[in-house]
Amino acid sequence: MGYSVNVARESRGRYGPYGGRYVPETLMAPLEELERTYAEARIDPSFQSELAALLRDFAGRPTPLQFASRLTERLGGARIYIKREDLLHTGAHKINNCLGQGLLAVRMGKQRVIAETGAGQHGVATAAAAARLGLECAVYMGTEDMERQRLNVFRMKLLGAEVIGVDSGCRTLKDAINEAMRDWVTNARTSHFLLGSVLGAHPYPEIVRDFQKIIGEEARAQILRAEGRLPNYLFACVGGGSNSIGLFHAFLGDASVKMIGVEAGGRGKSVGEHAARLAAGLGFSGARPGVLQGTYTYVLQTTDGQIATTHSVSAGLDYPGVGPEHAWLADEGRAEYTAVGDGEAVEAARTLARAEGIIPALESAHALAELIRRAPKMKRDEIVILNLSGRGDKDMEILSRYV
Repeated sequence: MGYSVNVARESRGRYGPYGGRYVPETLMAPLEELERTYAEARIDPSFQSELAALLRDFAGRPTPLQFASRLTERLGGARIYIKREDLLHTGAHKINNCLGQGLLAVRMGKQRVIAETGAGQHGVATAAAAARLGLECAVYMGTEDMERQRLNVFRMKLLGAEVIGVDSGCRTLKDAINEAMRDWVTNARTSHFLLGSVLGAHPYPEIVRDFQKIIGEEARAQILRAEGRLPNYLFACVGGGSNSIGLFHAFLGDASVKMIGVEAGGRGKSVGEHAARLAAGLGFSGARPGVLQGTYTYVLQTTDGQIATTHSVSAGLDYPGVGPEHAWLADEGRAEYTAVGDGEAVEAARTLARAEGIIPALESAHALAELIRRAPKMKRDEIVILNLSGRGDKDMEILSRYV
């Protein structure tokens, strides 16, 4: 069976068996309102024009596609290009989606946005977009993540957001999403839940993907200008999966382009030691299909079906589920998913810093580590695009402890 680029629209939020809408009755009306509003906005020239202007003038698009000449020389294999999403305002790709959903909130007449965040980059981008659009902002963040991302907590507060610590569960992203959804249930009439990744109930995976697919659309045009042909490989990290689906989407119809999604291998392969949902073939345990926070996808679970704890050095990859479109891409064999451990990611960040003068976010460093592992075995005329989804400013404290 071939993968259909239009599968979401043909089957209303289903990617093969994955996706769907598994929420309490109280959330059906706001989800249907969001679906209607997005269907209107996507064909409204004024909405698209306003979003394009914000992406250009506020966020800083288009981002460069940089030929990494020194890294290419050092690894001795394929020609490596880096899609520089780290150069966007607020430091990561998250701003693309936040501006789009912020405009949808304004269109729906909402006065407030609610967000969840792990590494803090989505929270910062939401706070910045809310400030720019005149919206109130509340950001839920696990207290474990607040401790390891203190700089981003301060940035959110400086931008005017209320940052609400979540001390339940593992005190990470999953728990932040739970609390944000509880807030939304209570305040759906006045508030929009600005979900940060290709997760959750329909239409969120489709909306977030559509606001992030500009990454791949730009990269496709840029590599054709630079090399006159498409790349052989795409590499991107996969937490929830928004930056990776943003890069992959424009190339889904090109069978010659291989797509590599890299998850968090953490510190071991046992349940609780990693956050690898789709790399089970490599021996990582605990992943099987199930429902988590509104969608049916691959979820890390204990033997009795409880949501498993996870671990990653990078807060943005520390999540037990994955976007349903990625689950379908994995089943169909259209994309390959693997995992990289904490130590490899940290070492990869140091390698890029010294070879190219770029300090990557630890999330992106996972994809970089897998590229460093594979590139020397590739042919010299092959082309690779790595999506650098964010910069490492937020990770200085963590890196300083490792390096």
